[in-house]
Amino acid sequence: MWQGSADAPPTARIAMLAPSLQPSERRVADAIAADVEGTIERTAQEVAEVVGVGRASVIRTAQTLGYDGYPQLRVALAREVASIAVTPSDADADRTELGALRAAVDRFAARVGRTVSAVTADSLERLVAELDGATRLLVAANGLSMPVGVDLAMRLTSAGRPAEYVVDTLGQQITAKQLGPGSACLVVSGSGVNRASIDVMVAARESGAAVLAITSFPRSAVADLADVTLVVAPVDDSFRDELLHTSRAGLMLVTESLVGLLVARRGASAAAAQAATLSVLSHSLSE
Repeated sequence: MWQGSADAPPTARIAMLAPSLQPSERRVADAIAADVEGTIERTAQEVAEVVGVGRASVIRTAQTLGYDGYPQLRVALAREVASIAVTPSDADADRTELGALRAAVDRFAARVGRTVSAVTADSLERLVAELDGATRLLVAANGLSMPVGVDLAMRLTSAGRPAEYVVDTLGQQITAKQLGPGSACLVVSGSGVNRASIDVMVAARESGAAVLAITSFPRSAVADLADVTLVVAPVDDSFRDELLHTSRAGLMLVTESLVGLLVARRGASAAAAQAATLSVLSHSLSE
């Protein structure tokens, strides 16, 4: 059942929950995502006939996505379609590589607003509080999420919240195992199923540390293991797209903003740390 923000649009919920849906629900959800406008015009029975499942599966899918029933899902889909301004871009007619680049950026820009549609005020407040209060902080990220983790650890340290990052996966587990109570381990995993990251979380939990996670899939192993999870909606339409194309732009945007929230929370101490960081950076620049 959907437990994220009530503001999350239906297609974002489908993208995040699809990997964990029952087979019949997955077929219904995929059909809805593939033809949103057509779904708006169909009854639950008509959708069932198109997909080849029972009407109950359609209703159950709507409820799993967080709606009271199928009529409420149709309304939410209509609202989502209405909120998307369809403005033809010059890039659409441009078949050059530059045109393709512009089209890709336009597609991301149209979806960036839904990046935080699943974030709840409670999960965000708890995550920032844990980052602020932990006596020791380990940031772990592997695979294609690794650059996000490295960047986040550096930004946190520069803001006066020292964060450790260990590149080697075995080293991550060893470090996590030694954290102990009062410490925290923050894992960034877009897919939510990276084996190395899961092992780090298990080691951190066994040490008594708080386990935090930032992922794009709320019903994943990473989300299940975490004490606090921040769900960042994927930019891509499906779990398959997430695995094949794997954009981490949404995660990077949220983690950068997360550091900003921590800086605001810490006030003068964070400002002093940032001033010290700028001093170091100024000495590293040449004319």
